[in-house]
Amino acid sequence: MTSTFVRSLLVVGAAAGALSIAACSKPAATDASNTADATAAANTAMNTAADISNSASNVASDASNMAASNTGQ
Repeated sequence: MTSTFVRSLLVVGAAAGALSIAACSKPAATDASNTADATAAANTAMNTAADISNSASNVASDASNMAASNTGQ
């Protein structure tokens, strides 16, 4: 694996970890207002997780393409 690929994986992992910590530190919803806020936060977290997943997929694809081009395939 190249150092660029490893660095990209570390960044994606750090972002996922930060998202997990942020999501877990939210207090439980106790009324309708808090429930709406929690729903909005959950939607934001879901979108961020999807972005992280897409980034990881792109990194893996780039690494695969780089490996193939380095072997002449």
